Order: sequence, then structure tokens, then C-alpha cells
Amino acid sequence: MEGFFPALLLTVLAGLATSVGGAIGVLGRGDSRRMLSLGLGFSAGVMLYVSLFELLPAGQESLVAEFGESGGGWAMLGAFLAGILVIAVIDRMVPEAVNPHEPVEMDAHPEHRKHALLRTGFFTAGALALHNFPEGFATLIAGLQQPEIALPVAIAIAIHNVPEGLAVAVPIYQASKSRAKAFWWATLSGVAEPVGAVAGFLLLQPFLSDALMGAVFAAIAGIMVFVSLDELLPAAEKHGEHHLAVYGMVGGMAVMGASLVMMG
Repeated sequence: MEGFFPALLLTVLAGLATSVGGAIGVLGRGDSRRMLSLGLGFSAGVMLYVSLFELLPAGQESLVAEFGESGGGWAMLGAFLAGILVIAVIDRMVPEAVNPHEPVEMDAHPEHRKHALLRTGFFTAGALALHNFPEGFATLIAGLQQPEIALPVAIAIAIHNVPEGLAVAVPIYQASKSRAKAFWWATLSGVAEPVGAVAGFLLLQPFLSDALMGAVFAAIAGIMVFVSLDELLPAAEKHGEHHLAVYGMVGGMAVMGASLVMMG
């Protein structure tokens, strides 16, 4: 299909942004709660802005064209809530102790902390695969259907993946003292995105239509809103300060909004 490989490349790059977080985790101090709080808040702001100002309007436009003003509006709302339901179920399947957006506490007993950090790092990398499947599919489908939306979606997910890579690398590095191991596990965790993209595409490709794509965009918006409000912002506050998390969120919305204006 025309445009498949450029869209897949965007997905790969967005997924491998976990490498950036991994590099920060092994090259920096790796335990700065303030920086982690800012990064998580920034990610939430980016994802909220893209969801509300790009994905939902695009999804509603396609659905209204297919089902009319009222029918399209209800279809958009249903798809949006369905996306929230799907990611909420996935989130409930991941134990809180190894949730990729809830890094390990820094003040545990040294020996217990070492084993807990190593276990948490590896389990976090595995849990990310579950979380990143729908994100990869979102980027690929956006690239195939509406390239003008694909770049901001890819940027939003890539920025979101930086603190995820950090959450994988930091506990593994602190427990093993191996920069290479921590970095490559963080990088590997991002591979789930292109894998999820291809798997989702192969499953849905025979059924693709404008109406289905509108529903997919609305569902993706729901997924990103849920991740932002249920995971990123609470984790940002937990590991930093309330105002710091909010400043990061506002900064993320400002940066993404300005980039979209410049692109438009």
C-alpha cells in the first residue's frame, strides 16, 4: 500500500524514543524526581492537546460525513469512550508495582531496593509492550490515512515514550550498574510499537473505510486521554511537586500547540 513504509518508519521512530529516555537514565543522575515529574507532565500535555485538538476533530469529521451531524456525533462519542474502556482494561491487567508510568520508590532498604529495582525494570519493559501496542497502531494508521495528523501523533507518542524509557532504564541501571544493559532494555521496550502497528494493520486492513478510520481516531484520542489523566499526571505528582507536574503539562500543550500552528 502506498505510504505504508513512511508511516511504519514514523512508528518505529516514535517507539524507539524510549532509547532517549534510556540514555538519560544511564548518562544522567537517573534519580531526579523533579525531572521525571516535569517529563511525565510534559508528556501528558502533549497527548491531551493532540487528542482534543487533532484526533477527535478528525474522527468526528469522518463520522459526520458518513452518518450525519447527530449520528456522527454519537458515533464519535461511542468510539472515544470505547478507546478509554480498552486501555482501562489493559491498564488493570498490569500490576501497579510494575506499571510503566509508576517508577519504583527511591527510599527503600538498599538490598531490598536493588532486587526490587531490577525486577521492576524488567517487568516494566515487558508491561510496556502491552501499553505500546495501541500507540503503535495509532501512529501507523494516522500515517496511512491522514499524513498531516501523523507527525503530531508521532511526536506526541515519542515524547510520551521518553519517560517510559527512563522508567525502564533507571531501575535496571541502579540495580545492575550496567549502562549497556539498561539502555538496550529501554530501547527494546519501544519495539512493541511497530510490532503492534503491523499486527493491528493486518487485522483491520480488510475492513478499512472512512467511517472506521473516524472511529479509530476517536478511540485513539480516548486511549491517549486516559493514559494522560490516569497514569502520567498522577505519576508526575507522585514523584515531584503538584505545581511542577502542572507546569510540565502546560509546557507540553504549549509546545505541541505551537508546532501544529507552525505546521499549519
